[in-house]
Amino acid sequence: MEAVSEFVSQASDFLWNVILIILLCGTGIYFTIRLRFIQVRKFGEGCRLVFGHMCMKGEKGEAGEMTPFQSVATAIAAQVGTGNLTGAATALISGGPGAIFWMWMSAFFGMSTIYAEATLAQEYKTVEHGEVTGGPVYYIRAAFKGRFGKLLAGCFAVFIVLALGFMGNMVQSNSIGAAFTEVFTSRGIHVKPICIGLVLALVCAFIFLGGVNRLAAVVEKIVPFMAGIYIVGSLILIGLHITQLPAALKMILVGAFDPQALGGAVIGITVREAIRFGVARGLFSNEAGMGSTPHAHARAKAKNPHEQGLAAMISVFVDTFIILNLTVFSILTTGALESGKTGTALTQAAFSASFPGYGDIFVAVCLLFFAFSTILGWHFFGQINMKYLFGEKAGKIYSLLVVAFVVVGSAQKVDLVWSLSDFFNGLMVIPNAIALWALSGTVVRICRKFQDQKAA
Repeated sequence: MEAVSEFVSQASDFLWNVILIILLCGTGIYFTIRLRFIQVRKFGEGCRLVFGHMCMKGEKGEAGEMTPFQSVATAIAAQVGTGNLTGAATALISGGPGAIFWMWMSAFFGMSTIYAEATLAQEYKTVEHGEVTGGPVYYIRAAFKGRFGKLLAGCFAVFIVLALGFMGNMVQSNSIGAAFTEVFTSRGIHVKPICIGLVLALVCAFIFLGGVNRLAAVVEKIVPFMAGIYIVGSLILIGLHITQLPAALKMILVGAFDPQALGGAVIGITVREAIRFGVARGLFSNEAGMGSTPHAHARAKAKNPHEQGLAAMISVFVDTFIILNLTVFSILTTGALESGKTGTALTQAAFSASFPGYGDIFVAVCLLFFAFSTILGWHFFGQINMKYLFGEKAGKIYSLLVVAFVVVGSAQKVDLVWSLSDFFNGLMVIPNAIALWALSGTVVRICRKFQDQKAA
C-alpha cells in the first residue's frame, strides 16, 4: 500500500507543481481580463441574485429543474466540504501559512472562471430521459465537433466519476470517520471508523434513491443551517483571540513570499510548495475550473445564462473567503499550528484550545454536515456523467458503488485518499479548461448581450 501511495503522490505532484497551476490561474486571469473584472463589477448583483431569493420551502422545478437557490445551494453543498476544515488544515501544514494567500488568489480569479462554467452550462443544457441536464460534457461537445469532442467529453466524464463520485467521496467519509474517532478516543470510547462509515452510507443511500427532487430539498435546508452554525462558532473563537489576528495575517503574507522567515512549524517549506498546496487545496475547496458545479447550475430555472453565472461567483466567495478563512484564522490565532497535529485533528485542536470538552465535538458535527452535503452534491455530479457514458440504467449501479466507496473510504489512510483525490481532480481540470478557452468568445458574447439588455 505504501508503494501505491508513493506512486500516486508523485503523479499528483507532477500535475500540480507546474501544469495545473499555470492552467487554472491562467484561465482565471484570462477570463477576469476579458470579462473586465466581472467578479468585482457584478459582485453586488450576484449577491442579490443569491440571497434575495433564498427559500427553504422545498420548491420543485419541472422536468428535473431546480430553483436558482437550489442550484446554488447544491453547488455550495459540493464546495463547502472537508476542503474547508480538513483541506485548509492540510494546506497550512504542507504549504505553511503562505499557502492561504495563494488560495485567496486562485479563488479571486476562480470567480470569473466559474462564471464562465455556469454560463456555458446554462447555454448548452438539454433534456434527456425527460429531465433537464447539462455540464461540461455538453459544452465540450459544442466546442469540438466530431471524434475529438466525443473523446474529450468522454475523458472528462470518466475523470469526474473517479475524482468526485468515488475518490472524492472517500475523502469526505474519511474525514468524518477521523473526526468522530478523535472525539470518541479522547473520551476512552473505541469506535472503528468503518462503523461511522456504514451509518453515513445508509443515510446517503436513502437520499440517493429519492432522486434530484429529494437532493434539492435536503441541500436547500442543510446548507444555510450548517454554514450559519460554523460561522457563529468560528467568529466567537476568533473573537476570543482577536489580538492575535494581525500576527496571523502577517504569517500569511510573509509566508506567501518568504516562508523561511517564519521558522517554527514551517521550516523547510518553499514558496513553490506554498503555491502548490494553496492552489491545489483551493481548487478542492471551491472547485472553480474543475467542471463539477456547472452540473448544478445547468439545472437552474434561471432568467438567463448571465444571471446564473453571477450567482455561481458568489458560491466561490462564500466557500473560500468566508468559510475557509474562518478555519484558517481559528487555527492561526489559537497557535494550534504548533500542536503537531494535521488534517481534521488540527482544526479540532484549535477549537478544543478555546472550548475544552466540546470544541472537538463542534468540529466533528460541523464536518459531518459539510462532508455529508458534499457527498450528496458529488454523487449528483458523477451520476450525470455516468448516465452520459452508459445510459439511464447505469445511474442506480453508480449510486450503489458510491455507497460502497463511502464505507471503504472511512477506514483508509488519509494520505493515500487525499493523493488519489488530488490526482483525479487534476485530470478532470484539463478537458474542462480546454473547452472554456475554446468557448471564451461565447462567454464574452453572452455577458455583453445581457448586460446591454439590462442597461437598455
